[in-house]
Amino acid sequence: MNASELILNDDGSIYHLGIRPEHCAPIIITVGDPERVPTVSQFFDRIDFRHQRREICIHTGKLGNQSISVISTGMGTDNIDIVFNEIDALFSFDLNTGKPLHSPTPLTFIRLGTSGAIQADIALDSLVVAKGAIGFDNLMHYYDPKMSDHPLAESLHAHMGNPKKINHPYYALGDESLLAACIDLGMQQGIIATNAGFYAPQGRHLRTQKVVDSDNHHLSQFKYNNSVITNFDMETAGIYGLSRVLGHKAISVSAILANRINGTFSKNPDQAVHEMIATVTSAIKEGKL
Repeated sequence: MNASELILNDDGSIYHLGIRPEHCAPIIITVGDPERVPTVSQFFDRIDFRHQRREICIHTGKLGNQSISVISTGMGTDNIDIVFNEIDALFSFDLNTGKPLHSPTPLTFIRLGTSGAIQADIALDSLVVAKGAIGFDNLMHYYDPKMSDHPLAESLHAHMGNPKKINHPYYALGDESLLAACIDLGMQQGIIATNAGFYAPQGRHLRTQKVVDSDNHHLSQFKYNNSVITNFDMETAGIYGLSRVLGHKAISVSAILANRINGTFSKNPDQAVHEMIATVTSAIKEGKL
C-alpha cells in the first residue's frame, strides 16, 4: 500500500484518528459529539485509554467481559468516511509493513445519536432503531453505486418527483441480528433518512428560500412494503453503507428529541440521551447486544 494512501503519523498511528490498533476495541459505539464520549464511557467498568484529536475523541476500556470503545465521529457522512475507513484499516492492515492482514477483524459499530421524527405518532424521548438508512448525501456513490438501484431508493426518488437538484438517494441496511436485539429491548424500528446538512437538507429554513419541492410532510407519506421513513440524521446511511462494503456489523439507535410534523421538542433532552446510553450499555454488558 502506497504511503499516500494508507497515511501514518510519525508515531505509527493512523493519520486523522491518531491511534494505533491496540487503542481500539472491536466493539465500537459511535457518537457525533466529542463531549458525549465521557457521557458514554462513564458506564464502562474501567477506562484504559483516552485520546482526542480534532473532533475525534476515543475512550477504550471494559464493559463487563467486553472490550469496548466509544468514539466521536463529528457530524455528517464526510466525517464517517474518514473515521470508518481508518478504524477498518487498524484491523485490516499491518501498519508496520502496510500489507493487508490475512484475516481482518470483523467489527461491530453501534451508533447512538439524536434525531427528529417525521411521523406524528412517534413520541418524544422514545428510541428508534433503524433497520435501514436512506442516503441523500453522495458518499456511497463512490463505494457501491448499486445501493442507488435498490427498489426502495428508486421508489422514493419517484415519490419525490425524480428531482434533478438533489442526489439520487441510496439505501443501506443495518445488521439484522443487532436490529432484532434492539427490538427485543423495546425499541421501535424504522427507516432513517440521512441528510447532507441540518437546515435546508432537513427542511429547515430560517432566512433562506426553499428550492426543493419535496418537504417533510411529503417524505412522511412515503411507504415501501408497509415501511415508512421515521426520522432524520446526518450519519447513519454512511455508517450502514461502509459497514456493508467493509464486512462489518452496524446498527443505529436514535433518541427522538424533536417531532418535525408536530413541531415539538423534548423538554428534557439530556435525560433522553442518558436513558438511551444506559439502555444500550447495559444490554452490551449483559450480552444482549
